[in-house]
Amino acid sequence: MNRTASDVILERMMSLHPKIIDLTLDRMRPLLERLGHPERALPPVIHIAGTNGKGSTQAMIRAGLEAAGKRVHAYTSPHLARFHERIRLAGDLISEDDLAATLDEVAQANGDTPITYFEITTIAAFLAFSRHPADWLLLEVGLGGRFDATNVVETPALTIITPVSIDHQQYLGETLAEIAGEKAGILKRGVPCVTGPQPEEAMEAIEAQAARLGAPLVAHGQHWHVREERGRLVFQDETGLLDLPLPNLIGAHQVDNAGAALAALRHLGFGEDSCEAAMTGAQWPARLQRLRRGPLVEAAGNGELWLDGGHNAAAGKALAEALTRLPPRPSTHLICGMLRTKDISGYLRPLRAVAERLHAVSIPGENATLPAEETRAAAESVGFDARVAADVGAAVAQIARTDPNPRILICGSLYLAGRVLRENG
Repeated sequence: MNRTASDVILERMMSLHPKIIDLTLDRMRPLLERLGHPERALPPVIHIAGTNGKGSTQAMIRAGLEAAGKRVHAYTSPHLARFHERIRLAGDLISEDDLAATLDEVAQANGDTPITYFEITTIAAFLAFSRHPADWLLLEVGLGGRFDATNVVETPALTIITPVSIDHQQYLGETLAEIAGEKAGILKRGVPCVTGPQPEEAMEAIEAQAARLGAPLVAHGQHWHVREERGRLVFQDETGLLDLPLPNLIGAHQVDNAGAALAALRHLGFGEDSCEAAMTGAQWPARLQRLRRGPLVEAAGNGELWLDGGHNAAAGKALAEALTRLPPRPSTHLICGMLRTKDISGYLRPLRAVAERLHAVSIPGENATLPAEETRAAAESVGFDARVAADVGAAVAQIARTDPNPRILICGSLYLAGRVLRENG
C-alpha cells in the first residue's frame, strides 16, 4: 500500500508521547486553546461511552438521523483498514486532502509538546468537524469516559452509556463500579443520559453520578424496554410502542444496542420512519460480518467466512449467542488472535460451546499481540482442539483442506479484523 501524506503525519504523531494510553485532559486543553477551541464550535453532540456496543449503537443512530435528512458527523475508534474511517463528515469519510491538511495544522500547533496519538488525532477531528456544517455529531469515547480525550465537550445534547463490563482494568479500575464510574464521567449537569442494560453494580455507579449532576436518566428497564418477538423488534417507552424489523446487525446483543439507539432517537423527537431506518440501514464492519468476496473467501472453498472484532468476556458471550442463531453448519472453526492485555480465557470460554477447533495466530504489526502459542495454550485450557497457524490465510487454507463445508470465524481483536479487511480487499 502506498504511503499517503496523512500516513506520514500520523506516524510522526505516534512518537510524541512514550505511552499509547495516558488518561488525562491536561494536554488537550492548551492545544485546543491555541487552535481557537474547535470543541466549542461543533454541532449538537451525542456522546457515547460504554464497554461493548458503542459503535453499533452509533451506526444505528446515524442511520436513523440520516433517514430524517440530517447531516451527521461521526467519530469512532479504532479504525479497521485506514485512519479515515474514524472521521465521517456529513456522511462521508474525511478525504485524504482534508485529513492531511488538518493533521498537519494540529501537528504544527503542537510542535514537540508531549501528547498521545489519540489526543492529538481527536483534536484534529474536532477541527475538521468545526469547519464542516452538520446537524449532529456522534462522538464515541475511546477509552473510559472521565479522562477520555473526547470529554472536553462541555454541553452535549445527549449522552449514552452502552453496557458496561470488565475491560481495561489497568486504566479504569478492577471492579464494575469503578469502571462504570469512569464511563459515567461523560455525564454533564442537566444533560439527559440514555443507559443500556447494565449489571446492578454498574447501574448504581451511573445513578450516583447522575444524581450528583442532576442529569436525567433514560434507563433500560425503567423508561424503555426492548425485546425480540416473532422475528420482530418490539420497543416501548413513554411515547408508545414500536413494532420494527430486527436490526440489520446480527446477534441478540444487537437488540439491546438497537433499544439504546431507539431510546435516543425518540428522546430527541424523531419518529417511526427514522426508527425503522435505524434498524434496516445500519452498517458496521467486523461485527459478525459475513465476508463474501476476496482471496480469503476463495481459499475457504465451500465454507462460510465470518469476521468479528469483539475482544472481552462479554463480547465472547454475545458472539457465542449470535452464532447459535445462524443456520446450522456441520462444523465451526475459530481463527483467533488477541492482544495480551485481554482476558483471553474469559473471551474463549463461552465460544467453546459453539466451536470445537481453533487456529491461533499472532496479529502482525502489533507489539501487544499475544503470541500464537500462548493463544493456543489458553484455548486448550478451556477445552478447544487448538493449533498454531502462521497467519490467517494459512489457517483458512488448512481448514478448507480438512473440512469440506465449515463455518470459519476470524475473531479476537479489532486489530486483527482490520488486518483481514485490508488484506482481503
